Amino acid sequence: MASLDQTSLGARVAVISSAWHRDIVCHATAAIRAEFERQQLPAERVTWFEVPGAFEIPLHAQRLARSGRFDAVIACGLVVNGGIYRHEFVAAAVIDGLMRVQLETDIPVLSAVLTPRDFHDHDEHRHFFQQHFVTKGREVARACLDTLASMAALADLDG
Repeated sequence: MASLDQTSLGARVAVISSAWHRDIVCHATAAIRAEFERQQLPAERVTWFEVPGAFEIPLHAQRLARSGRFDAVIACGLVVNGGIYRHEFVAAAVIDGLMRVQLETDIPVLSAVLTPRDFHDHDEHRHFFQQHFVTKGREVARACLDTLASMAALADLDG
């Protein structure tokens, strides 16, 4: 389970969420906020950003990671099959982009960008995914704190 050490208490985290399907994605960001509060990460150490859709997240993550202002970046979004376009291409581009950002910048980039195989725009599915995003928000917040602690432990390797 995540816990803050002294290094993590000073961590600065950027959280990016997509406006597309905001009514679902907002459940992840609310859960992230609640988990960080529960873990006692000061609210002023977290900065929130919103982009139009998931496809815009990697570029935003790259700019934030390169800024030197953040120790970690969290991305939240929902990529669904709209029946016209191949959502798998968008999802792959987003996840590949996020991985590239963290490997090129040495800033952890964590993902709560989800791509359900089946999403139907009706109340039952919306409710399911709203609840699922609460779970994923908590999980990504904990993973962020754990990753920051792991990265701090690796700092000695840099010499």
